[in-house]
Amino acid sequence: MSGKPYDPAQEGAQMSFAGRMSYGDYLHLDSVLDAQEPLSEAHDELLFIIQHQTSELWMKLAIHEIQATLAAIREDRLEPAFKMLSRVARIFEQLTGAWDVLRTMTPSDYTEFRASLGQSSGFQSWQYRAIEFLAGNRNAAMLKPHEHRPEIAAKLDEILAAPSLYDEALLLLARNGFDIGDEATRSDWRETRAENPKVLDAWKVVYRDPTKHWMLYELAEKLVDFEDYFRRWRFNHVTTVERIIGLKRGTGGTAGVSYLRRMLEVVLFPELWTVRTEL
Repeated sequence: MSGKPYDPAQEGAQMSFAGRMSYGDYLHLDSVLDAQEPLSEAHDELLFIIQHQTSELWMKLAIHEIQATLAAIREDRLEPAFKMLSRVARIFEQLTGAWDVLRTMTPSDYTEFRASLGQSSGFQSWQYRAIEFLAGNRNAAMLKPHEHRPEIAAKLDEILAAPSLYDEALLLLARNGFDIGDEATRSDWRETRAENPKVLDAWKVVYRDPTKHWMLYELAEKLVDFEDYFRRWRFNHVTTVERIIGLKRGTGGTAGVSYLRRMLEVVLFPELWTVRTEL
């Protein structure tokens, strides 16, 4: 290696940021990087904190994209909806991969700081709850862990009061002339809906002639793609938790792995999965 060290300033790179906005300023990195405050001396507690903080950041983006998708479908703007749903699926692919990092923590490592967590638990993530509510898994009982934060409870209740992502997809079917029965006149959005034979029949028509109903067909596949990655994320969550704490109860009082396994049975877009058997 010879010659003088490379100086980016010679090609016009800005090197002085006195009085200018820098990378760190724009991203508020001081606040972000100072937000990790381990409560023990355990080496792996920082990993645990960063895993969950970064997951919450990705979920914030997922909520942003899902809410924009809802608006786009409502306004019959399906092309941008497709792009945003693809992004949501990739977000959950990213979240799924993050469990691989956390799985490098052994049960012995976790035991060193688990008591420091008190009763805090991912079960209490309001953003995760918002994603479930937005997608269509609606359970008003899950508002209770957030009642101590009225502003958060109000945000979640607002989501429950409006159509979910799948509800908007079904209303789109109705606007395109499909008979979806009572789904077309629903006004109470707070309960998780049951699988509907008329909705299934509508999706059968779409899937039997994708060329004729391409936009609806593409929307359906984007929704399935999202749920596919969402399921993978939840499955990896179960596996990671069992690998680290076995069958012990979670810090938040849930049954731990058995609770998480029960969540694997939740289907967000049931007719879109059943139609595959019916074709």
